[in-house]
Amino acid sequence: MNRLMNRIWLPRIASLLFVLLLSACASSPSFPRTPFEFALLGDTPYSDADVLRLDQVIDQINTAQPAFVVHLGDITAGRGPCSDAWLEARKLQFTRFQAPFVLTPGDNDWTDCHRTGFDPLKRLEKMRALFHGAPPAALRASQQSGAYTEHVRWQAGGAVFVTINVPGSNNNLGRTPAADAEHHARMPQVLRWLSAAAQAASAADVHSLFVMFQANPDFEGTYPPPKGAPDGFASLRAALIQHAQTLGKPLIVVHGDTHAFKHDRPVAAAPNLVRIEVDGWPTVGWLRIGLGPGSSLQIERHRLP
Repeated sequence: MNRLMNRIWLPRIASLLFVLLLSACASSPSFPRTPFEFALLGDTPYSDADVLRLDQVIDQINTAQPAFVVHLGDITAGRGPCSDAWLEARKLQFTRFQAPFVLTPGDNDWTDCHRTGFDPLKRLEKMRALFHGAPPAALRASQQSGAYTEHVRWQAGGAVFVTINVPGSNNNLGRTPAADAEHHARMPQVLRWLSAAAQAASAADVHSLFVMFQANPDFEGTYPPPKGAPDGFASLRAALIQHAQTLGKPLIVVHGDTHAFKHDRPVAAAPNLVRIEVDGWPTVGWLRIGLGPGSSLQIERHRLP
């Protein structure tokens, strides 16, 4: 980051984002209620024991009364179960959320189901049928037309929120010709939907854009693609950085996948690009996110003991 970027961006971002990070095992609030709050979780449940722990998380979230809940995907383990019965049980479990609920697809939910003999594309069809019909009416959300019904956008609390289907396992690129074809068909739709969200977030009455998906897009280059495969996240990273630089306001990337809480600014060339990663297996927990006056961002981390 050059001196000009330091001079222009850092004071502005410091004034926009105030972060309070607290660890908690109880559902009682550790920061005062803000004008607008929502909940995030991901990479759970992976087992029958996790299902029971997730019920406790749902109870905590219901007590907190967020405006909505977003699960960032991976509602089963890396080797399943990928069965209809497991997915339908999760659908029923998620109805326990009292707030509007949105799910983004994860690699364990469809891309990786080949490991146990399932067709990934048929699993994605099942996910769409179960979880990606009409979005919750209370969100007054827009949904991408056509096949990609998992792509949703809404506005609340002075921010634009958008979900896109970007799973782990290299974004379904480099495994088989059929998987590659799926990737190359999906990503133009992902980038088109992301561009529409960035355009909506450019409005004067919007202070932030939240972009939510499952995969760790690997800003740091820590997770190289499989040998001989192209980088399945390169086009997404480039688009996120470009939109952040153009918007001139916080663009918050929210993801799961690598199971370790993060809150940072991973791109020096775009210091207004903020990343939040939720905890995941073996941790079962959630994040309480508060947006206060002037787009101040507060994060409270809850994990079951």
